[in-house]
Amino acid sequence: MTCRFVPPYLLARVAPASLAIDAALRAGRTVPVPARSPVLAAPAPAWTVHSADRTTDLPGRAVRSAGSAASGDVAVDEAADGITGALALFAEVYGRASYDDAGAPVSLTVHYGQDYDNAFWDGVQLVFGDGDGRVFGRFTRPVDVLGHEFTHAVTEHTAGLVYRDQPGALNESVSDVFASCLKQRLLGQTADGADWLIGEGLFLPGVRARALRDMAAPGTAYDDPALGRDPQVGSMDDYVSTTDDNGGVHLNSGIPNRAFQLAAVALGGATWEGAGRIWYDALTGGAVGRDTDFAGFAAATIAAAGASADAVGAAWDAVGVAPSGSGAIAGAPASGTVPSRRVSVRRTGGFAGLRTVGELDLDGDDPRGPEVAALVDRVDLAAVAGGPPRPDRFVYDFDLCGDCATVPEQHLTADLRRLADLLLDDSRTDPRGARWRD
Repeated sequence: MTCRFVPPYLLARVAPASLAIDAALRAGRTVPVPARSPVLAAPAPAWTVHSADRTTDLPGRAVRSAGSAASGDVAVDEAADGITGALALFAEVYGRASYDDAGAPVSLTVHYGQDYDNAFWDGVQLVFGDGDGRVFGRFTRPVDVLGHEFTHAVTEHTAGLVYRDQPGALNESVSDVFASCLKQRLLGQTADGADWLIGEGLFLPGVRARALRDMAAPGTAYDDPALGRDPQVGSMDDYVSTTDDNGGVHLNSGIPNRAFQLAAVALGGATWEGAGRIWYDALTGGAVGRDTDFAGFAAATIAAAGASADAVGAAWDAVGVAPSGSGAIAGAPASGTVPSRRVSVRRTGGFAGLRTVGELDLDGDDPRGPEVAALVDRVDLAAVAGGPPRPDRFVYDFDLCGDCATVPEQHLTADLRRLADLLLDDSRTDPRGARWRD
Protein backbone atom coordinates (compact mmCIF):
# COMPACT_ATOMS: atom_id res chain seq x y z
CA MET A 1 0.00 0.00 0.00
CA THR A 2 1.69 3.27 -1.07
CA CYS A 3 0.21 6.18 0.80
CA ARG A 4 0.57 9.77 -0.31
CA PHE A 5 -0.35 12.82 1.72
CA VAL A 6 -1.67 15.34 -0.83
CA PRO A 7 -5.09 14.55 -2.35
CA PRO A 8 -5.51 14.60 -6.14
CA TYR A 9 -8.03 17.45 -6.26
CA LEU A 10 -5.47 19.87 -4.78
CA LEU A 11 -2.20 19.05 -6.52
CA ALA A 12 -1.38 21.28 -9.47
CA ARG A 13 -4.32 23.68 -9.03
CA VAL A 14 -1.90 26.45 -9.94
CA ALA A 15 -1.62 27.76 -13.53
CA PRO A 16 -0.11 25.34 -16.06
CA ALA A 17 3.17 27.26 -15.98
CA SER A 18 3.34 26.69 -12.25
CA LEU A 19 2.84 22.94 -12.31
CA ALA A 20 5.55 21.84 -9.95
CA ILE A 21 5.64 18.10 -10.08
CA ASP A 22 7.27 16.33 -12.96
CA ALA A 23 5.26 13.32 -14.12
CA ALA A 24 8.42 11.25 -14.21
CA LEU A 25 8.99 11.96 -10.54
CA ARG A 26 5.42 11.06 -9.72
CA ALA A 27 6.14 7.61 -11.04
CA GLY A 28 8.53 6.96 -8.17
CA ARG A 29 9.97 3.46 -8.25
CA THR A 30 8.52 1.03 -10.76
CA VAL A 31 9.48 -2.06 -8.78
CA PRO A 32 6.28 -3.44 -7.18
CA VAL A 33 6.39 -3.13 -3.39
CA PRO A 34 5.73 -6.86 -2.75
CA ALA A 35 8.93 -7.65 -4.68
CA ARG A 36 11.02 -5.28 -2.57
CA SER A 37 12.73 -5.95 0.73
CA PRO A 38 12.74 -3.63 3.75
CA VAL A 39 15.57 -1.11 3.59
CA LEU A 40 16.52 -1.73 7.22
CA ALA A 41 16.46 -4.90 9.25
CA ALA A 42 17.10 -5.57 12.91
CA PRO A 43 19.46 -4.97 14.64
CA ALA A 44 19.60 -1.67 12.75
CA PRO A 45 18.89 1.56 14.67
CA ALA A 46 15.21 2.24 15.41
CA TRP A 47 15.17 4.71 12.52
CA THR A 48 17.44 6.06 9.82
CA VAL A 49 16.86 9.20 7.76
CA HIS A 50 18.25 9.24 4.23
CA SER A 51 18.52 12.01 1.65
CA ALA A 52 17.59 11.39 -1.97
CA ASP A 53 19.42 14.64 -2.84
CA ARG A 54 16.57 15.74 -5.12
CA THR A 55 16.60 12.49 -7.11
CA THR A 56 14.01 9.72 -7.03
CA ASP A 57 16.51 7.06 -6.01
CA LEU A 58 15.41 5.31 -2.82
CA PRO A 59 16.46 5.15 -0.08
CA GLY A 60 19.31 7.57 -0.86
CA ARG A 61 22.33 8.16 1.36
CA ALA A 62 22.02 7.67 5.10
CA VAL A 63 22.41 10.97 7.00
CA ARG A 64 21.18 10.43 10.56
CA SER A 65 19.99 7.54 12.69
CA ALA A 66 18.58 7.03 16.17
CA GLY A 67 21.00 8.14 18.86
CA SER A 68 23.02 10.47 16.64
CA ALA A 69 23.28 14.24 16.91
CA ALA A 70 21.36 16.71 14.76
CA SER A 71 22.68 16.89 11.22
CA GLY A 72 22.06 20.56 10.49
CA ASP A 73 19.85 19.63 7.54
CA VAL A 74 16.44 20.98 8.55
CA ALA A 75 14.40 18.35 6.72
CA VAL A 76 16.54 15.50 8.05
CA ASP A 77 16.25 16.75 11.61
CA GLU A 78 12.49 17.38 11.33
CA ALA A 79 12.04 13.83 10.11
CA ALA A 80 14.20 12.54 12.95
CA ASP A 81 12.20 14.43 15.58
CA GLY A 82 8.92 13.35 14.02
CA ILE A 83 9.69 9.65 13.82
CA THR A 84 11.03 9.71 17.39
CA GLY A 85 7.71 11.18 18.53
CA ALA A 86 5.61 8.78 16.45
CA LEU A 87 7.42 5.68 17.71
CA ALA A 88 7.08 6.96 21.28
CA LEU A 89 3.34 7.58 20.86
CA PHE A 90 2.62 4.06 19.68
CA ALA A 91 5.03 2.41 22.14
CA GLU A 92 4.25 4.38 25.29
CA VAL A 93 0.49 4.84 24.83
CA TYR A 94 -0.60 1.78 22.83
CA GLY A 95 2.21 -0.67 23.62
CA ARG A 96 3.06 -1.08 19.93
CA ALA A 97 6.65 -1.71 18.84
CA SER A 98 7.06 0.18 15.55
CA TYR A 99 4.54 -0.07 12.73
CA ASP A 100 4.59 -3.88 12.61
CA ASP A 101 4.52 -4.38 16.40
CA ALA A 102 7.75 -6.35 16.03
CA GLY A 103 10.21 -3.47 16.32
CA ALA A 104 10.88 -2.99 12.60
CA PRO A 105 13.50 -0.29 12.01
CA VAL A 106 11.97 2.65 10.15
CA SER A 107 13.57 4.00 6.98
CA LEU A 108 12.80 7.59 5.98
CA THR A 109 13.90 9.57 2.90
CA VAL A 110 13.81 13.36 2.56
CA HIS A 111 14.67 15.68 -0.36
CA TYR A 112 12.84 13.33 -2.73
CA GLY A 113 12.64 14.58 -6.31
CA GLN A 114 12.70 18.14 -7.55
CA ASP A 115 9.85 20.37 -6.34
CA TYR A 116 7.97 17.24 -5.26
CA ASP A 117 4.64 18.13 -3.63
CA ASN A 118 3.94 14.99 -1.67
CA ALA A 119 4.81 12.51 1.06
CA PHE A 120 4.04 8.80 1.10
CA TRP A 121 4.55 5.38 2.66
CA ASP A 122 5.42 2.93 -0.10
CA GLY A 123 5.19 -0.25 1.91
CA VAL A 124 8.89 -0.11 2.73
CA GLN A 125 9.73 3.42 3.83
CA LEU A 126 8.49 6.96 4.46
CA VAL A 127 9.29 9.48 1.72
CA PHE A 128 9.03 13.29 1.78
CA GLY A 129 9.32 15.95 -0.91
CA ASP A 130 10.55 19.50 -0.38
CA GLY A 131 7.52 21.14 -2.01
CA ASP A 132 7.51 23.44 -5.01
CA GLY A 133 8.55 26.63 -3.21
CA ARG A 134 5.47 28.45 -4.48
CA VAL A 135 2.44 26.77 -2.89
CA PHE A 136 3.88 23.99 -0.76
CA GLY A 137 6.88 24.04 1.53
CA ARG A 138 8.77 20.99 2.75
CA PHE A 139 6.60 18.07 3.81
CA THR A 140 8.68 17.36 6.90
CA ARG A 141 7.74 20.66 8.54
CA PRO A 142 4.29 19.69 9.94
CA VAL A 143 4.89 16.69 12.19
CA ASP A 144 1.39 15.42 11.47
CA VAL A 145 2.37 14.70 7.86
CA LEU A 146 4.90 12.19 9.14
CA GLY A 147 2.41 10.87 11.69
CA HIS A 148 -0.15 10.40 8.92
CA GLU A 149 2.20 8.40 6.71
CA PHE A 150 3.55 6.30 9.60
CA THR A 151 -0.02 5.38 10.52
CA HIS A 152 -0.63 4.11 6.99
CA ALA A 153 2.10 1.59 7.78
CA VAL A 154 0.34 0.66 11.04
CA THR A 155 -2.98 0.20 9.21
CA GLU A 156 -1.27 -1.94 6.58
CA HIS A 157 -0.02 -4.26 9.32
CA THR A 158 -3.32 -4.38 11.25
CA ALA A 159 -6.75 -4.04 9.64
CA GLY A 160 -5.32 -3.67 6.13
CA LEU A 161 -8.17 -1.43 4.97
CA VAL A 162 -8.31 -1.47 1.16
CA TYR A 163 -7.60 1.90 -0.37
CA ARG A 164 -10.89 2.55 -2.12
CA ASP A 165 -14.37 3.90 -1.33
CA GLN A 166 -15.37 3.82 2.35
CA PRO A 167 -12.58 1.47 3.52
CA GLY A 168 -10.08 3.77 1.78
CA ALA A 169 -11.62 6.86 3.36
CA LEU A 170 -11.31 5.12 6.73
CA ASN A 171 -7.67 4.35 5.90
CA GLU A 172 -7.09 8.06 5.30
CA SER A 173 -9.07 9.07 8.38
CA VAL A 174 -7.22 6.70 10.71
CA SER A 175 -3.97 8.28 9.51
CA ASP A 176 -5.33 11.75 10.28
CA VAL A 177 -6.56 10.53 13.68
CA PHE A 178 -3.15 9.39 14.90
CA ALA A 179 -1.38 12.27 13.15
CA SER A 180 -3.53 14.57 15.28
CA CYS A 181 -2.82 12.50 18.40
CA LEU A 182 0.91 12.84 17.70
CA LYS A 183 0.72 16.58 17.15
CA GLN A 184 -1.38 17.18 20.26
CA ARG A 185 0.86 14.97 22.41
CA LEU A 186 4.01 16.80 21.32
CA LEU A 187 2.34 20.17 21.95
CA GLY A 188 0.76 19.09 25.24
CA GLN A 189 -2.74 19.98 24.06
CA THR A 190 -6.06 18.66 25.30
CA ALA A 191 -8.92 17.75 22.98
CA ASP A 192 -10.80 20.98 23.60
CA GLY A 193 -7.65 23.10 23.23
CA ALA A 194 -6.40 21.60 19.97
CA ASP A 195 -6.82 23.27 16.58
CA TRP A 196 -7.60 19.93 14.83
CA LEU A 197 -5.74 21.03 11.70
CA ILE A 198 -3.83 18.58 9.53
CA GLY A 199 -0.86 19.96 7.59
CA GLU A 200 -0.73 23.35 9.29
CA GLY A 201 2.38 25.14 8.02
CA LEU A 202 2.56 23.11 4.81
CA PHE A 203 1.37 26.00 2.63
CA LEU A 204 3.72 28.90 2.04
CA PRO A 205 2.95 32.52 3.03
CA GLY A 206 0.52 34.21 0.66
CA VAL A 207 -1.62 31.08 0.17
CA ARG A 208 -5.04 31.52 1.77
CA ALA A 209 -5.02 28.32 3.76
CA ARG A 210 -4.96 27.41 7.43
CA ALA A 211 -3.98 23.82 6.68
CA LEU A 212 -4.72 20.97 4.30
CA ARG A 213 -7.64 19.58 6.32
CA ASP A 214 -9.70 20.60 9.35
CA MET A 215 -10.99 17.63 11.31
CA ALA A 216 -13.40 19.78 13.30
CA ALA A 217 -14.85 21.53 10.24
CA PRO A 218 -14.16 19.58 7.04
CA GLY A 219 -14.34 21.76 3.94
CA THR A 220 -13.00 24.93 5.60
CA ALA A 221 -9.21 24.47 5.63
CA TYR A 222 -8.48 26.63 2.58
CA ASP A 223 -10.09 28.91 0.05
CA ASP A 224 -7.51 30.30 -2.35
CA PRO A 225 -7.62 31.47 -5.98
CA ALA A 226 -4.82 29.07 -6.92
CA LEU A 227 -6.12 26.10 -4.95
CA GLY A 228 -9.87 26.53 -5.03
CA ARG A 229 -11.97 25.76 -1.99
CA ASP A 230 -11.45 22.80 0.32
CA PRO A 231 -13.89 20.16 -1.04
CA GLN A 232 -13.83 17.75 1.89
CA VAL A 233 -17.20 16.77 3.39
CA GLY A 234 -18.13 16.14 7.01
CA SER A 235 -21.51 14.39 6.87
CA MET A 236 -23.09 11.44 5.09
CA ASP A 237 -25.61 13.94 3.71
CA ASP A 238 -22.79 15.19 1.48
CA TYR A 239 -21.09 11.86 0.72
CA VAL A 240 -19.25 12.01 -2.62
CA SER A 241 -19.77 9.09 -5.00
CA THR A 242 -17.00 9.23 -7.58
CA THR A 243 -14.42 7.18 -9.44
CA ASP A 244 -11.78 9.86 -8.79
CA ASP A 245 -9.32 9.67 -5.90
CA ASN A 246 -9.93 5.91 -5.45
CA GLY A 247 -13.58 6.58 -4.74
CA GLY A 248 -13.11 9.92 -2.99
CA VAL A 249 -10.93 8.68 -0.14
CA HIS A 250 -9.58 12.15 0.68
CA LEU A 251 -12.99 13.79 0.29
CA ASN A 252 -15.07 11.39 2.36
CA SER A 253 -12.45 10.88 5.08
CA GLY A 254 -13.77 14.13 6.54
CA ILE A 255 -16.84 12.21 7.77
CA PRO A 256 -15.01 9.81 10.14
CA ASN A 257 -12.52 12.59 10.92
CA ARG A 258 -15.30 14.76 12.30
CA ALA A 259 -16.77 11.82 14.22
CA PHE A 260 -13.40 11.29 15.92
CA GLN A 261 -13.03 14.97 16.77
CA LEU A 262 -16.51 15.10 18.27
CA ALA A 263 -15.83 11.96 20.31
CA ALA A 264 -12.48 13.28 21.52
CA VAL A 265 -13.95 16.58 22.70
CA ALA A 266 -16.87 14.80 24.38
CA LEU A 267 -14.48 12.52 26.27
CA GLY A 268 -12.11 15.39 27.08
CA GLY A 269 -8.55 15.29 28.33
CA ALA A 270 -5.68 14.00 26.25
CA THR A 271 -6.99 12.85 22.86
CA TRP A 272 -4.34 10.15 22.46
CA GLU A 273 -5.38 8.54 25.75
CA GLY A 274 -9.14 8.93 25.31
CA ALA A 275 -10.65 8.69 21.85
CA GLY A 276 -7.25 7.71 20.42
CA ARG A 277 -7.13 4.60 22.60
CA ILE A 278 -10.65 3.62 21.48
CA TRP A 279 -9.81 4.07 17.80
CA TYR A 280 -6.58 2.08 18.20
CA ASP A 281 -8.38 -0.76 19.97
CA ALA A 282 -10.99 -0.82 17.19
CA LEU A 283 -8.32 -0.85 14.47
CA THR A 284 -6.37 -3.68 16.03
CA GLY A 285 -9.07 -5.67 17.84
CA GLY A 286 -10.11 -7.94 14.97
CA ALA A 287 -13.52 -6.40 14.28
CA VAL A 288 -12.16 -4.18 11.49
CA GLY A 289 -10.99 -5.82 8.27
CA ARG A 290 -10.05 -4.96 4.72
CA ASP A 291 -13.57 -4.12 3.56
CA THR A 292 -14.98 -2.49 6.68
CA ASP A 293 -17.19 0.50 5.88
CA PHE A 294 -18.11 3.52 8.00
CA ALA A 295 -20.97 1.71 9.74
CA GLY A 296 -18.77 -1.25 10.58
CA PHE A 297 -15.99 0.95 11.93
CA ALA A 298 -18.48 2.95 13.99
CA ALA A 299 -19.73 -0.29 15.53
CA ALA A 300 -16.16 -1.35 16.32
CA THR A 301 -15.34 1.93 18.06
CA ILE A 302 -18.56 1.83 20.10
CA ALA A 303 -17.78 -1.74 21.15
CA ALA A 304 -14.26 -0.69 22.17
CA ALA A 305 -15.46 2.38 24.07
CA GLY A 306 -16.80 0.65 27.16
CA ALA A 307 -18.33 3.22 29.50
CA SER A 308 -17.84 5.89 26.81
CA ALA A 309 -19.98 4.06 24.24
CA ASP A 310 -22.82 6.61 24.36
CA ALA A 311 -20.48 9.53 23.65
CA VAL A 312 -18.81 7.70 20.76
CA GLY A 313 -22.19 6.66 19.36
CA ALA A 314 -23.43 10.24 19.53
CA ALA A 315 -20.37 11.41 17.57
CA TRP A 316 -21.08 8.98 14.74
CA ASP A 317 -24.76 9.90 14.80
CA ALA A 318 -23.84 13.57 14.40
CA VAL A 319 -22.16 12.81 11.04
CA GLY A 320 -25.00 10.56 9.86
CA VAL A 321 -23.35 7.17 10.35
CA ALA A 322 -25.42 4.44 12.02
CA PRO A 323 -23.32 1.63 13.55
CA SER A 324 -24.92 -1.19 11.60
CA GLY A 325 -24.93 -2.67 8.10
CA SER A 326 -22.03 -3.08 5.75
CA GLY A 327 -20.90 -2.45 2.21
CA ALA A 328 -19.15 0.65 0.99
CA ILE A 329 -20.98 3.05 -1.26
CA ALA A 330 -19.83 2.36 -4.77
CA GLY A 331 -18.13 4.99 -6.85
CA ALA A 332 -20.00 6.82 -9.54
CA PRO A 333 -20.08 5.28 -13.01
CA ALA A 334 -17.28 6.31 -15.26
CA SER A 335 -17.98 9.15 -17.61
CA GLY A 336 -18.48 8.60 -21.30
CA THR A 337 -15.65 7.44 -23.50
CA VAL A 338 -13.39 9.87 -25.27
CA PRO A 339 -13.79 10.14 -29.05
CA SER A 340 -11.68 7.63 -30.95
CA ARG A 341 -8.96 10.12 -31.99
CA ARG A 342 -8.69 11.78 -28.59
CA VAL A 343 -6.07 10.92 -25.99
CA SER A 344 -6.49 11.85 -22.35
CA VAL A 345 -4.92 11.24 -18.97
CA ARG A 346 -6.44 11.99 -15.59
CA ARG A 347 -4.35 12.00 -12.42
CA THR A 348 -6.02 11.68 -9.02
CA GLY A 349 -4.86 10.73 -5.56
CA GLY A 350 -1.85 12.09 -3.71
CA PHE A 351 -1.89 13.64 -0.26
CA ALA A 352 -3.65 16.83 -1.41
CA GLY A 353 -6.28 15.06 -3.51
CA LEU A 354 -6.20 17.23 -6.63
CA ARG A 355 -7.61 15.98 -9.91
CA THR A 356 -5.58 17.00 -12.97
CA VAL A 357 -6.77 16.26 -16.52
CA GLY A 358 -4.99 16.67 -19.84
CA GLU A 359 -6.19 15.74 -23.30
CA LEU A 360 -5.21 16.09 -26.93
CA ASP A 361 -7.00 15.59 -30.24
CA LEU A 362 -4.70 13.73 -32.62
CA ASP A 363 -6.55 15.26 -35.57
CA GLY A 364 -5.74 18.76 -34.37
CA ASP A 365 -2.65 20.91 -34.89
CA ASP A 366 -1.19 20.60 -31.38
CA PRO A 367 2.64 20.42 -31.71
CA ARG A 368 2.67 17.58 -29.19
CA GLY A 369 0.54 15.47 -31.54
CA PRO A 370 3.25 13.52 -33.42
CA GLU A 371 5.04 12.40 -30.26
CA VAL A 372 1.77 11.53 -28.53
CA ALA A 373 0.63 9.53 -31.58
CA ALA A 374 3.90 7.60 -31.62
CA LEU A 375 3.56 6.80 -27.93
CA VAL A 376 -0.05 5.68 -28.36
CA ASP A 377 0.99 3.34 -31.16
CA ARG A 378 3.73 1.87 -28.99
CA VAL A 379 1.88 1.46 -25.68
CA ASP A 380 0.06 -1.78 -24.88
CA LEU A 381 -2.16 -0.96 -21.92
CA ALA A 382 -3.09 -4.62 -21.51
CA ALA A 383 0.55 -5.42 -20.74
CA VAL A 384 0.95 -2.77 -18.04
CA ALA A 385 1.18 -4.13 -14.51
CA GLY A 386 -1.92 -3.56 -12.44
CA GLY A 387 -2.50 -3.97 -8.75
CA PRO A 388 -4.38 -2.07 -6.08
CA PRO A 389 -3.85 1.64 -5.45
CA ARG A 390 -1.65 2.59 -2.52
CA PRO A 391 -2.51 5.29 0.03
CA ASP A 392 -1.53 8.82 -0.93
CA ARG A 393 0.09 7.81 -4.21
CA PHE A 394 -1.21 9.00 -7.55
CA VAL A 395 -3.46 7.01 -9.86
CA TYR A 396 -3.55 7.64 -13.62
CA ASP A 397 -6.54 6.97 -15.87
CA PHE A 398 -5.47 6.71 -19.50
CA ASP A 399 -7.78 6.82 -22.51
CA LEU A 400 -5.75 6.21 -25.65
CA CYS A 401 -8.22 6.61 -28.49
CA GLY A 402 -10.76 4.43 -26.70
CA ASP A 403 -8.28 1.99 -25.15
CA CYS A 404 -8.63 2.63 -21.42
CA ALA A 405 -6.79 1.57 -18.29
CA THR A 406 -6.21 2.71 -14.71
CA VAL A 407 -2.55 2.54 -13.70
CA PRO A 408 -1.23 3.09 -10.17
CA GLU A 409 1.75 5.43 -10.05
CA GLN A 410 4.19 2.69 -9.08
CA HIS A 411 3.40 0.77 -12.27
CA LEU A 412 3.86 3.55 -14.84
CA THR A 413 6.13 2.56 -17.71
CA ALA A 414 8.56 5.02 -19.26
CA ASP A 415 6.18 5.57 -22.20
CA LEU A 416 3.19 6.18 -19.93
CA ARG A 417 5.24 8.59 -17.81
CA ARG A 418 6.12 10.49 -20.97
CA LEU A 419 2.47 10.58 -22.05
CA ALA A 420 1.45 11.92 -18.65
CA ASP A 421 4.25 14.48 -18.81
CA LEU A 422 3.17 15.69 -22.25
CA LEU A 423 -0.56 15.86 -21.56
CA LEU A 424 -0.48 17.17 -17.99
CA ASP A 425 2.00 19.90 -18.88
CA ASP A 426 -0.95 21.71 -20.43
CA SER A 427 -3.61 20.46 -18.09
CA ARG A 428 -6.67 21.67 -16.30
CA THR A 429 -7.33 20.86 -12.68
CA ASP A 430 -10.72 20.78 -11.02
CA PRO A 431 -10.13 21.74 -7.37
CA ARG A 432 -13.68 20.82 -6.49
CA GLY A 433 -13.22 17.18 -7.41
CA ALA A 434 -15.98 14.88 -8.61
CA ARG A 435 -18.75 16.69 -6.78
CA TRP A 436 -18.63 19.25 -9.59
CA ARG A 437 -17.90 16.95 -12.49
CA ASP A 438 -18.71 18.06 -16.01
